[in-house]
Amino acid sequence: MRLFLSTSALALAAAWSLPAAAQNPEVFNRIATFPVAANMPAERDAASPTVAEIIAATEDGETLVYTDAAQEAVGIIDIADAHAPKPGGFVALAGEPTSVAVTSGKALVAVVTSESYAEPSGEIATVDISGKSVEATCALPGQPDSVALTTDATKIAVVIENERDEDLNEGAIPQAPTGLLVTFPVDKGMVDCSGMQRIDLTGISEIAPDDAEPEFVDVNEAGEAVVTLQENNAIAIVDMATGDVKGGFSAGSVDVDAIDVEKDGRISPTGSLKGAKREPDGVQWLDEDRFVTANEGDYEGGSRGFTIFEKGGSVLWDSGNALEHLAMRIGHYPEKRSAKKGTEPEAIEVATFGNDRLIFVGTERSSFVAVYRDTGAEPQFLQVLPSGIGPEGLLAIPSRKLVVTANEEDLVEDGGARATVMIYEQSREAASYPMIEAAEDVGGWGALSGLTADSGVAGKLYAVSDSFYKDGKIFTIDATAAPARITSAVTVSKDGKPVENLDLEGIAARSAGGFWLASEGNPEKGRNNRILRVSVKGEVEQDIALPQEISSKASRFGLEGVTVIGAGDEETVWLAVQRPWGDDEEGLVKLLSYKPATETWGVVHYPLEQAEKGWVGLSEITAAGEGRLLMIERDNQIGEAARIKRLYAVSHEGVTPSAPGDEAPIVEKTLVHDLLEDLKSTHGYVVDKIEGFALDKDGVAYIVTDNDGVDDSNGETIFMRLEGADLTN
Repeated sequence: MRLFLSTSALALAAAWSLPAAAQNPEVFNRIATFPVAANMPAERDAASPTVAEIIAATEDGETLVYTDAAQEAVGIIDIADAHAPKPGGFVALAGEPTSVAVTSGKALVAVVTSESYAEPSGEIATVDISGKSVEATCALPGQPDSVALTTDATKIAVVIENERDEDLNEGAIPQAPTGLLVTFPVDKGMVDCSGMQRIDLTGISEIAPDDAEPEFVDVNEAGEAVVTLQENNAIAIVDMATGDVKGGFSAGSVDVDAIDVEKDGRISPTGSLKGAKREPDGVQWLDEDRFVTANEGDYEGGSRGFTIFEKGGSVLWDSGNALEHLAMRIGHYPEKRSAKKGTEPEAIEVATFGNDRLIFVGTERSSFVAVYRDTGAEPQFLQVLPSGIGPEGLLAIPSRKLVVTANEEDLVEDGGARATVMIYEQSREAASYPMIEAAEDVGGWGALSGLTADSGVAGKLYAVSDSFYKDGKIFTIDATAAPARITSAVTVSKDGKPVENLDLEGIAARSAGGFWLASEGNPEKGRNNRILRVSVKGEVEQDIALPQEISSKASRFGLEGVTVIGAGDEETVWLAVQRPWGDDEEGLVKLLSYKPATETWGVVHYPLEQAEKGWVGLSEITAAGEGRLLMIERDNQIGEAARIKRLYAVSHEGVTPSAPGDEAPIVEKTLVHDLLEDLKSTHGYVVDKIEGFALDKDGVAYIVTDNDGVDDSNGETIFMRLEGADLTN
């Protein structure tokens, strides 16, 4: 059998093919990721949390400015070469920035200086971008949250939210002082503080009418501002020239069916929300008569979608459950948010690319951007883009065919991904994401943690999900599709009931039919390491615990992969343990062999690389011809800290596994391929968990990563077909 591995990491990715998608000749692909910690000045701790929240660009589209509330600053990024963004500077402010607009080389930044909810305050800071300094400030009558310039940049609208204290009276409104909208004249980027105009937004909503809770503002070419009043579930239309409120109306409510509404460890789109208040956050004009809202929800609502309104208040179209189902199909559904607001659409952007007016919808909890074409009626779904964790700000730069996301979550304190700015470019290249998606009737999926191939059908693979979900599942994958397609799923069961307390980390197809599964143990949680023989329908035929001589030394880093060699009386199961256990010498980890015919166990040791930071362990084991095993060895580091993501080969020919408790032989390993460059080729941040590796009947190699069920993760699953290098040597 010939085995192939590719240095072309995106060989599998081809045209986007979700059922609702249209084949657009030009699509967006991610071309770069900028970790905003790279902008930190030397005097600040680069390991402290950062934020990329709202983002704007200079008129030439070559410089980005983003707000960083965690550092009380704005950051600047040089994107003259959008494929290779560079740190452009860092400007400290007098408080937390919440929004930014750019004109004439100046960044107009809304800054919160409040000392309390009861006494909110803020300012507009004018930042000279090239000089990287604050040139002037204007005091604001409260706490700002959003800014928007008129199209001629002669006036700026500032939302004064005066946000509620969620710990006061359980967050109920009204809570004084009320929010409002203010405007200022602007001349060549300089704000005229003396020209401030206050615009009263009270009395618009039926919900707490005396306590306006404005959230976001956008201005159309006619000089009309649309303002969302999120907690009030209302929308206001304001004439920027006169300051008159031309209209105000409820954002309304919607019934959303076939969604997951229970946090129970299962993705079950069988629930519904009745009369869910939209409570919109982001808003953008589509033209002078229509605008679109992202209905995140905050107080009592959130409808999990986005809505197109006529400016008189009529609902022209609502997405219903479309974003929820999209998230489920691409593995981005945040199950832990099921009982709250699901995908939580928050950011919205509208721009014209060529002849198309496009709508970009960012989902805060699912970390993707859905792209639609405005048709004047029901928008046409085009594609989905993977973003960083918690996309808060979206920015289109049509003159350069670019889209940018600002992603606010920074998990540095937990060793996770940093806050990022991601850049996407429109071209005629095929869409590279998603790399794997599910058929509509499969339901949601995520946390893929093991991979194996069907011995009889090229490109037919199977994967398992780990303990993030309550039920262990086996997924069938058609890897010949583009993107790869999960065609079916079965639950691992016994006597007709899901098997409890599983953490499936490995799967191996048996020549006799069915599978061997490896379930990782964790003594701290009372879960034992075990292997299960199951039928093709997932029914347990054998449930086998490790022998006491082995299991008594186990730690919480247990079985991580399984493979099988031979058949009948010669069938042998090989298992990889992730990290050293109590009886292992430093730098050595166990590979276990099990022969079902004789019920005998054996042990060999595998030598691990030394970690520069964190730890190194095994993620997968795969049989590759006579006497040869391929191992995924990785560190637990993410992003720029990642160093070890490798494929090694070991030979077990001539190696006799020791009996449990005896001194085990040490196998020799050979580096086959460094996967780090393959992971970097997605132009995102390097993920830590390559969890699955498989070889199909034609010797084509595949890898898949574990997205942790979208928990402290951007939900991205990397699935690659690798071809090009002969692995038989």
